[in-house]
Amino acid sequence: MDFFDYLGNVPEYLRDEWRSYLDLAIDHAQIVVTAILIATVIGVGLGVLTYRRPPAAKVVLTVTGTFLTIPSFALFGLFIPIFGLGSRPAIVALVMYALLPIVRNTITGLRSVDPAVTESAVGMGLSRGQRLARIELPLAWPVVVTGIRVSTQLTVGIAAIAAIVNGPGLGGPIFQGLRATGTQRGFNLAFSGTVSVALLALLFDLLFQVIARLTTSKGLR
Repeated sequence: MDFFDYLGNVPEYLRDEWRSYLDLAIDHAQIVVTAILIATVIGVGLGVLTYRRPPAAKVVLTVTGTFLTIPSFALFGLFIPIFGLGSRPAIVALVMYALLPIVRNTITGLRSVDPAVTESAVGMGLSRGQRLARIELPLAWPVVVTGIRVSTQLTVGIAAIAAIVNGPGLGGPIFQGLRATGTQRGFNLAFSGTVSVALLALLFDLLFQVIARLTTSKGLR
């Protein structure tokens, strides 16, 4: 059998199994959302703390960039003795992988705010915290949300590898399919799981387009 022969049998398989893939996709989305929420709090916080301090910002970007160089299989495996199996090691690893785009875009966005605007805010008597909350972060938000969007896309893919630590989501059928390579069942599992991950990534991307539009002032779109 060639690729198209295997592919032709997938629709029949999905007619019987689509509910299980929907459940797995929901689990996958939940772990991604959890990791992104945590990474956003940490990443934006680090960006806010360091954007005015170039040496500190460089250290933070170097450390978070180093996380992305660690092979995901190795990182998940290293966390097993610490966090055991299941969601916890998966979430910790995903947070680490998601940090760099968020931190980098937060720093870039805040640094791109026109100094004349902040000087005007100083002249109005706003404190540093007020300037950050009312002026700088809103102006930097389109750049920040782009970083969160990139991290989400990255995390959706890496979350599939969490199956090696019994993490929830669509990685399970993908790995089961790879173990049965050369069979119709193996192809059904791997192909359906992979396509489901891709569709989930597209849905998240559409969601972030809506969020960006709703949360960005018209003058910044």
